[in-house]
Amino acid sequence: MSIARRGRMIGVFGFLLSGAIGIISSTQTWLTVERADAGEAILVPGASALPLLAPLSLAVLALGVAMSIVGHVLRLVFGVLGLASALFLAWTTVQLFLDEPLSAVRTTVTETTGLAGDAAVAGVVRSITLSAWPVIALVGWILLVFASIVVVLTWRRWKSGGRRYRTDAPHGTESTGPVDAIDSWDDLSRGTDPTR
Repeated sequence: MSIARRGRMIGVFGFLLSGAIGIISSTQTWLTVERADAGEAILVPGASALPLLAPLSLAVLALGVAMSIVGHVLRLVFGVLGLASALFLAWTTVQLFLDEPLSAVRTTVTETTGLAGDAAVAGVVRSITLSAWPVIALVGWILLVFASIVVVLTWRRWKSGGRRYRTDAPHGTESTGPVDAIDSWDDLSRGTDPTR
């Protein structure tokens, strides 16, 4: 198997897998807030902890699907977009580990308790613990960085894809014999009059 073929497979599957990990993790509990007032613990899903998690994960998933059929230049663009998304998501996920992420739980705490403002939310929060899902998501972002780099390095050597989705006919493929109904429709799609 050639490097270019392997690069295409790694790129597409890497994007699809990391996008799927992001979508799944956005619905799972990332943070658990223990309350200072001895109330019930507040569970914060990934989509609330990182508001751009679900939309960017969906975008990565869509890029992975589209990458197998787009032209050469768009593959490079998709690889760069995937790399930018991976670095942004990895950085925002790592920030949850670096300090107590009060800003990540603020919205959920306000919805649960009705208290707004930094001081009020800080007064309710006794401690914040992370689940395993931020780590799983971070592994997904590292995979996306790797897949994006592979795409950027190998995009020129991929075989052309998406020929079945093109409406322009390659030069020299005009039929000289009898045409059937499907050929007539294809000619019409290309702007050629099949009755001539």
